[in-house]
Amino acid sequence: MTDQWFDRLVDRLSHLPGIGRKTATRLAFTLVDDRELARELSDALRETWERVRECPRCRNLTEGDMCSVCADGSRAGTVCVVENPADLRSIEDAGLFRGRYFVLHGLLAPLDGVGPTQLGVDRLVSMISGTGSSEVILALDATADGEATCAFLARALDGSGARITRLARGLPSGASVEFADALTLAQAFEGRQKV
Repeated sequence: MTDQWFDRLVDRLSHLPGIGRKTATRLAFTLVDDRELARELSDALRETWERVRECPRCRNLTEGDMCSVCADGSRAGTVCVVENPADLRSIEDAGLFRGRYFVLHGLLAPLDGVGPTQLGVDRLVSMISGTGSSEVILALDATADGEATCAFLARALDGSGARITRLARGLPSGASVEFADALTLAQAFEGRQKV
């Protein structure tokens, strides 16, 4: 039988994405065995909780008055809309985009109480209108919620004067046509390119 504090630690760790009960138990034992690591992790978590907040312009995470992307005056003209800060980070790490971002922090899910207000759609519309952006790229997942959110955003941004685009979809490199689902095949046919 274990102590309640240990069970609580395992329970909290198992709430992290991708961490099951076994992994959470291993992590908990590691933290108990390595007091210095536990202290450093505790300090990092406390600092994150106290200092990190949303950028007032794009809703990215920052510890400054504005995130580094919004503070960079050379990034103008195009806005990329992403679901969460992790998506923004992936695009930035790839080095393929040099515009600005807007982070929704979720997708439309009315049954879960996530609507346009929670996603900051009014702020996005104001941002696009106020900056005179030439293009808005909707970089959202190709799921039912992602598709619904893209359709809603396209309607909301219709009068902004910006061109509304989506990331290309379809068969990924190395994928087999035989095992692709109907939606992926349909998107691949729609997005076909001249050879």
